[in-house]
Amino acid sequence: MPSNQSLKMHIARSGSEPSGRGSADYFTGNVRIDPVFPVREPGRATAAHVTFEPGARTAWHTHPLGQTIVVTSGLGWVQSEGASKEDIRVGDVVYFPPGLKHWHGASLTAGMSHYAIQEALGGKTVDWLEHVTDDQYRN
Repeated sequence: MPSNQSLKMHIARSGSEPSGRGSADYFTGNVRIDPVFPVREPGRATAAHVTFEPGARTAWHTHPLGQTIVVTSGLGWVQSEGASKEDIRVGDVVYFPPGLKHWHGASLTAGMSHYAIQEALGGKTVDWLEHVTDDQYRN
């Protein structure tokens, strides 16, 4: 453990990291990703604020140590493999356990934003899988 003299707090200034577009390899539709904080050793947590335009969504994916999302605006949908799609709204908190195959995104007619918080295991926070089909998304 470092001495108290070497410990310093860190303030991540809002807007200090550039926004990015969600890659078409992992997202369908228009998605903006704003980094919130990176993994800071010895911790493992990282977070981003993700904004989905209507109809936009992630591909199916899993997280080695799970994921928590906190909805900050709009109306979205979440679904885990083998379960029904569910609405999520402002203030809802969704936890996906490690290894649970799932997707999340905006509803068909309204955008949605959420904080995505996950931990890294061996430097990896997500395992991306196949895209959610239009039929899967709508049903």
